[in-house]
Amino acid sequence: MPEEAIDHIDFEILNKKAISQPLVKHIYTADPSAHVFNGKIYIYPSHDIDAGEAFDDLGSHFAMEDYHVISMESINSDAVDNGLALHVNDVPWAEKQMWAPDAAHKDGKYYLFFPAKGYDGIFRIGVAVSNSPVGSFIPQPEAIKGSFSIDPAVFEDEDGSYYMYFGGLWGGQLQRWRTGIFNAEHPDSPTAHLPENNEPALNAKVVKMTNDLLEFSENPRDVVILDENGNPLLAGDNERRFFEGPWLHKYNGKYYFSYSTGDTHFICYAIGDSPYGPFTYQGKILNPVVGWTSHHSICEVDNKWYLFYHDSSLSKGVTHLRSIKVAEITYNEDGTINTLTPYKD
Repeated sequence: MPEEAIDHIDFEILNKKAISQPLVKHIYTADPSAHVFNGKIYIYPSHDIDAGEAFDDLGSHFAMEDYHVISMESINSDAVDNGLALHVNDVPWAEKQMWAPDAAHKDGKYYLFFPAKGYDGIFRIGVAVSNSPVGSFIPQPEAIKGSFSIDPAVFEDEDGSYYMYFGGLWGGQLQRWRTGIFNAEHPDSPTAHLPENNEPALNAKVVKMTNDLLEFSENPRDVVILDENGNPLLAGDNERRFFEGPWLHKYNGKYYFSYSTGDTHFICYAIGDSPYGPFTYQGKILNPVVGWTSHHSICEVDNKWYLFYHDSSLSKGVTHLRSIKVAEITYNEDGTINTLTPYKD
């Protein structure tokens, strides 16, 4: 929802109209990555704090420094904060900005994937390992070789392969990697290095992980999103093109790639036949929430599907103080997803 609209919101009324309420209220949480491990729901969000940073389009005010894992016995049970799982001070290569994470489970171990800025000011993606889904997590001493940008999401396919999807524009720096090498020119300009509106949009990246889930097994590839005519979405198509927050889930044999459109505030999705894509755009999953960002995950729980997302209603519209929520999503017979509006009329 645009910043200028927030000043006119009655948040008491808005919260009564919301289709869901914050899962936890004692801390601010955002970017929820949800999984079912051993029959229990685990949510891996970022942990919002008010660090006093000035608001800018590079995301300096998103100064998160640690992670808490939230768990739920069932979709209707209370959400439990399991305490500190990982702090930036424990990560040798990372300086600041522990943004949206994800997690995976393999052979009795749990893996927390997270972006952070190194001491050179460049976002990389790290991984930390635990014997418990709630941590604490022990980080690897270096970031994943060949990683860059933000928003890792790891998908386990039915054949036991794991794929990471990642990337985010503007403060997430994806546009600075267009040549394969970080472009440090115009560091204070969030829109430097973006393609022209009539050029193909920048894509998220996908890469298959090694068997130990600690490294990439190949070079990252583009996640291409096509329009209804089979052409790549254009950079100027900002109500449909990828911006940040990639996620992948599988439904009825099809791969669903979903993502945030960033400055237009939608969660959209596209469908493909392979984890690598290409994916054909289908529509919107979630209309804009209160707060600038929109970031989500999709998880099956007890044969129903749920969208985990966030908004800034608890903080009365403060962009960088968000709260995680959950709402059921439903599919049509043709596999399309019915669009959710976060607040009832």
